[in-house]
Amino acid sequence: MTEVLAPAPAMAGSRRGVLGWLRAPRVAVNIALVVAALVWLVPTVSLTIFSLRPEALFQQSGWWKVFTIPSQLTVQNYHVLFSQGLAAGGLLDSLVTSLEITIPSTVLVTVVASLAGYSLVFGAWRGRNAAFLVIVGLMVVPVQVALIPVVQLYRNFGSIFGYNPYGTVVGVVLFHVAFGLPFGIFLMRNFFIGIPKDLLEAARIEGAGEWTLLLRIVLPLGLPAAASLAIFQFIWVWNDLLVALVFLGGNVHQPMTIYLYDQTRTLAANYWIISTGAMVSIVVPLIVFFSFQRYFVRGVLAGAVK
Repeated sequence: MTEVLAPAPAMAGSRRGVLGWLRAPRVAVNIALVVAALVWLVPTVSLTIFSLRPEALFQQSGWWKVFTIPSQLTVQNYHVLFSQGLAAGGLLDSLVTSLEITIPSTVLVTVVASLAGYSLVFGAWRGRNAAFLVIVGLMVVPVQVALIPVVQLYRNFGSIFGYNPYGTVVGVVLFHVAFGLPFGIFLMRNFFIGIPKDLLEAARIEGAGEWTLLLRIVLPLGLPAAASLAIFQFIWVWNDLLVALVFLGGNVHQPMTIYLYDQTRTLAANYWIISTGAMVSIVVPLIVFFSFQRYFVRGVLAGAVK
């Protein structure tokens, strides 16, 4: 019989030493990541505490004092701002205006990009590749370049049809949709191209039409990409300031970004309004993100691996 030899004590000790050296850098990396995460969260934590402290304590002590005196925390700032209701220029009014801009922009971009992506991948028409190249080229067009031409276009539209979208929520939505479609079509097309065409051919043999293929097969499979696109578009539009300033700067009903921007002019006096409004502005995108986060990674990696 063959005798199984146990490893020598010296060899076992050397192995444990090597494993210890390998674990040491991993522990150091984990510690460094935890420290970096804590430092990264300091501004958000401080902003949250600012919004929960009374205005009178701003110049008396720092926000970190709340850890020793938790009784300082109160929701009075939120109560004051939300008690204004839907009065023009208030927090709730700006929140509603932001939702009126962001939700239609997100839905339109997601739906139109899905239809265009389906046509580019499964459609039988000439020039699909050329059209896709043009769409990719539009992704690099800066928003700042198009502001003045679009304003002039809106004015010409008003002189011809009697309705000028400039200065209205509709005009802002149209602008965001136009600039969100190139990336949206790019993302949806890259995801749809990974769907086996044999699956659609089998459905066509069974008598399924194009709308049936789109609604029953392609869109359910493309849900991760559509959810990721919706998250991207929602956050981009929600955090927009430049387009809102150009198209709604003189409007009574303004989105959250302009509302917070106006408060920074008297920062020392309105810090509690800025912190409270900023927390409300942060919560809404977080709700959207966590609602669709399970689809996010799959949608972002669409087309990355063949």
